[in-house]
Amino acid sequence: MSKYLVCGAGGFIGGYLVKSLIDEGHHVVCADIKPIEYWFQSFEVCKNFSLDLKEIENCEKIIEGVDYVYNMACNMGGMGFIENNKAECMLSVLINTNMLRACRKFNVKKYFFSSSACVYNGQKQIETFVPGLKESDAYPAEPEDGYGWEKLFSERMCRHFTEDFGLETRCIRYHNVYGPLGTFDGGREKAPAAICRKVASAKINNEKSIEVWGDGEQTRSFMFIDDCIYGTKKIFNSDFRDVYNLGSSEQVSINQMIDMVEKIAEYKVEREYLLDKPKGVRGRSSDNTKIINDFKWEPNIKLYSGLEKTFSWIYQSLKSPENTQKFTSSY
Repeated sequence: MSKYLVCGAGGFIGGYLVKSLIDEGHHVVCADIKPIEYWFQSFEVCKNFSLDLKEIENCEKIIEGVDYVYNMACNMGGMGFIENNKAECMLSVLINTNMLRACRKFNVKKYFFSSSACVYNGQKQIETFVPGLKESDAYPAEPEDGYGWEKLFSERMCRHFTEDFGLETRCIRYHNVYGPLGTFDGGREKAPAAICRKVASAKINNEKSIEVWGDGEQTRSFMFIDDCIYGTKKIFNSDFRDVYNLGSSEQVSINQMIDMVEKIAEYKVEREYLLDKPKGVRGRSSDNTKIINDFKWEPNIKLYSGLEKTFSWIYQSLKSPENTQKFTSSY
């Protein structure tokens, strides 16, 4: 039994991670900038803090006595949010900076930083159905402006805290995590949740069409939350210090994903393509060679199976709107 601190515990991935650690019998301290009533999941057995981790005093307040730290905290959302809030996304560097300083001061055993596939060089993502991105493809650097630069810089900071100060750090580049209990409206939702919500809403309201950002031919890979939590803990608990991709290698276009959701919903829609909306890089997928070689494992839940669970939860949430406030807020 150990004592963990989860930063960003009120977020989508953070909530699932906290539950998993509790289920293993660990003590968990939880922190998030959102008021606790807006946390996607919260647990009374934890010590819960609502505070801003961009301030060093708050980081030191919650870290004393902690063995391990998972930093999932950052200001982020889907492509629409990232492209329109570059400075706000970059300010998350203060969270990582101050948490690393606090970890060193209080002799934390190991620190985790949640990075992103947005660190990858944009020139390798200009076509649809591109080869999967290897970890080495982050350099020479040309990441997503704002959000991607913050993630890449923070990865380097973790590396140098290990080299210079002996703090064990682990970094994972997440590829589009989705599943139930995640944001599905309000501007921060990602593509799987947005599409499930649009098709579900169309079915409920007997509407004939949905809006699609871009032409629908842009491609991504999407990782179900169960694979995300399992892989995160597997890498964190290992002796490997390298940065790893954590994502599915099942690359699909947005149009293909809409086809899947229509089949799940048993409801067909017309598609209104909005070519002036943010759409990110043209193609992106995860090369999983490194994680397979080192761990004999990779994320393996198929997109269709994960979308079935996600659509069902969003559909029921829309049918019971009094339960949706925390999943459609601006936080």
